[in-house]
Amino acid sequence: MDKTTLLGLILGIGAVLTGALLDGTSIQSLVNLPAFLIVIGGTAGATSLSYPLEHMLRLPMLVRRALFDHGESGGEIVENFVQLAARARKEGVLSLEKDAEQIADPLLRKGIQLAVDGTDETVIRQILDADIAAMVERHRLGYGLFDTMGGFAPTLGIMGAVLGLIHVLSKVDDPSKLAAGIAVAFVATLYGVGSANLIFFPIANKLRMKSEEEAHLHALMVQGILAIRAGDNPRIVRDRLEVFLAPSQRGKVARTNHSEPSPPLVAADARR
Repeated sequence: MDKTTLLGLILGIGAVLTGALLDGTSIQSLVNLPAFLIVIGGTAGATSLSYPLEHMLRLPMLVRRALFDHGESGGEIVENFVQLAARARKEGVLSLEKDAEQIADPLLRKGIQLAVDGTDETVIRQILDADIAAMVERHRLGYGLFDTMGGFAPTLGIMGAVLGLIHVLSKVDDPSKLAAGIAVAFVATLYGVGSANLIFFPIANKLRMKSEEEAHLHALMVQGILAIRAGDNPRIVRDRLEVFLAPSQRGKVARTNHSEPSPPLVAADARR
C-alpha cells in the first residue's frame, strides 16, 4: 500500500467532513443520491465520450497502481546490476541468459537478452529508449484520464445545482421549504468540486509522479545494461548507476547488506 496516497485521501476527505461538522453541518444533509448520480454518472459518461472503451476499462488497474507501491527501489536495482556485472566479468555475458528468464520487468529482461545476444550498444540504446518512450505515452493516457474526470466533475456539479434550483423554484409557493431545497441543490456542487480536488486530480498527479519515477529507473536500467554489455568493472557499474540516485540513497543497500547474503537478481514487478 502506498501510505502517502491513503494518508492523503484520509486527511483530505476527513478534514472537509470534520470542518463541516465543526461548522454545525450534519453529515446527513451532505448525502444526496440524485446529486451523486448527476456528478459521478455524468462525469463517467462525459469521460467515456472522450476515451475509447479499452482506456475506461483500465480505471480499476490505474486506481490500484496509485494506491500500491510496486517493484524495487533504485538502490536495490543498482546492487543487482553490480551482481550481474560481477558475474558477467567472471563467467562471461552469456552466463546471464538464464538470469534473464527470471526477470519480471519487460524492459530489463529485453535489455539483458539483447546484451547476451551481442547486440550493438547503439542498437540496444535505440530499442530500449523507444520502449521507454512508448511506456511514458501509455502512462500519459492513464493519468490524463483522471485529469479529464477532474475537469468534468465540477461542471457536472454546477449542472446538478442548477437542476436542483429549478426544482426548488418550481415550488416557490411554499417559502418554508425554499432554504432547505437550495441547500440540497448545492450538494451537487460540493460533490463535483470535492471529487475533482480530493480524488481525481490527486490520483492523476500520483500516477504522473510514478510514471516519471519509473521512466527514471528504466533510464538507470539502460545504463546498467550498456555497462554490462561493455564489460565494465562492477565498481565502475556502481559509480555509473548511482548518479541516478539521491545522494542519501547511494550505497545504502550495500551498507545494509554488508554482512548479509547478496540480494536476489532483479525481479521487479511488470508495472507497465
